Amino acid sequence: MKTEKEEPALKKPDWLKVTYDQKKVDQMNDLLSGLKLNTVCAEANCPNLGECFGSGSASFIILGPNCTRACRFCDIPHGHPKEVDLFEPLRVAQATKKLGLSHVVITSVDRDDLPDLGADQFVRTIKAIKELMPHTTIEVLTPDFQGREDCLDKVIAAGPDVFNHNMETVRRITPKVRNRATYDTSLHVLDYVKQHAPKDMYVKTGIMLGLGEKDEEVYQLMDDLRAIDVDFLTIGQYVQPGPKNYTMREWVPMKRYQKYYKEAMSRGFKFVASSPLVRSSYKAKEELEAVENR
Repeated sequence: MKTEKEEPALKKPDWLKVTYDQKKVDQMNDLLSGLKLNTVCAEANCPNLGECFGSGSASFIILGPNCTRACRFCDIPHGHPKEVDLFEPLRVAQATKKLGLSHVVITSVDRDDLPDLGADQFVRTIKAIKELMPHTTIEVLTPDFQGREDCLDKVIAAGPDVFNHNMETVRRITPKVRNRATYDTSLHVLDYVKQHAPKDMYVKTGIMLGLGEKDEEVYQLMDDLRAIDVDFLTIGQYVQPGPKNYTMREWVPMKRYQKYYKEAMSRGFKFVASSPLVRSSYKAKEELEAVENR
């Protein structure tokens, strides 16, 4: 019986081999573990974990470690989620205070099992941080909330400084790697937030490269985003988490990231980060400061 021949694994480039202070990482892990918190840094095996943990920053992931969707690019566990922990927002705020963060990123797994799809927990977390750390700026990286505008309204009203929702990839590849989420639903989320949020709230999205996308598809995505006036764009390398995940097609060369950066900036984005190690929340503080200090 013939079996499908496996493609040989692509050799990891030198830029993926990062070093960091293990002691600082261990201290951060101990703090987060003590507060029973999850970070997208660890849950998604981010290559920048060492740098971010070592510098005393993190992107918190709320609503538990298990996601109700099984997107093929993602390493976050898929499974039946636990009940919403109403004390979690306070613990995130306490961690923010203990770390002395001036900017914090809050993201979550998809919670399609909840009547509010998790929107209320975002609101509670934003409010808790503002109460303990009123000068800390806040970025949310939300699921698509199935495109529900009532959920988006709740998060907008809570007043984050940056509203981020990732497109992940180009239109053609979206159905191959995202579970339930669609290209047009994500565009609607970004468009709705841009139209209904205060003018001083930035709207942001991110994509991955290395999934088999073509230049013209990336440019079309940029045009779709600028048509709805999205402010920030992050572009990074997809790294296949495991053998069951979507097969990575290539390690994208730096020249292409530089080309996409120039193309994106020429289209009018306020800020673009385009590099292999870029992730949606990577150096989010510096990103916001760069725009506001212009």
